[in-house]
Amino acid sequence: MSWDQRTALVTGGSRGIGRSIALKLAQQGIAVAVNYRGNTAAAQETQDLIRSHGGQCALYPADVSDADQAQSLVNTVVKDWGHLDILVNNAGITRDTLVLRMRMEDWDRVIATNLTGVFACTRAALRPMLKQRFGRIVTISSIAGLLGNAGQANYSAAKAGVIGLMRSVAREVASRQITANVVAPGIIDTEMAHQMTPEAYNQLLSQVPLGRAGRPEDVADAVWFLVQADYITGQTLVVDGGLVMD
Repeated sequence: MSWDQRTALVTGGSRGIGRSIALKLAQQGIAVAVNYRGNTAAAQETQDLIRSHGGQCALYPADVSDADQAQSLVNTVVKDWGHLDILVNNAGITRDTLVLRMRMEDWDRVIATNLTGVFACTRAALRPMLKQRFGRIVTISSIAGLLGNAGQANYSAAKAGVIGLMRSVAREVASRQITANVVAPGIIDTEMAHQMTPEAYNQLLSQVPLGRAGRPEDVADAVWFLVQADYITGQTLVVDGGLVMD
């Protein structure tokens, strides 16, 4: 089956990195199901952008932190398109503060969306992928999951968690020609990054060897690379301009 016969689901695909990933996949001929939680206007902009480039796109509202909604989301995509070949777990939120000031609801909400939501969507997507003996799962983590980040204990924990989750998934389903990988972006020029104070943003940017923030398209390119890769699974591809070097 060629790529123009494949279907992808991108969670949190209405803006930022998710929008760029959805557009990148659509440009390869892949039909893209764009999930979003509440910003209908932004989701519509993504759909219009994809269609203006000749791509196929449909919108699917759902809160992926709710396991029932995640399952229903996948079921609807499979019903509408006939199959689901690619899942990109991109939906994520932040609730930043220092550990001693962090409320349990701040912890719980970030873990629910950024970690439990990835689990729920992955579990739901695996059922059709196992039947068809093909699948690509790419999850967006962060360098915060590799390094930790002051003021982001909840976010860092969730982003570290998805790395372990994808490694476990990769081992469980490799025999069915399903791969599971992670992309860990560094500082990317998105609305979320600019929620940082200018001082913190510039201080972090000064540590990037390539001397600039990444673009959402840089992350999308990495996702597309992993979607195409037949012999890469259980890996974390860091897209950070050299900020983290093992």
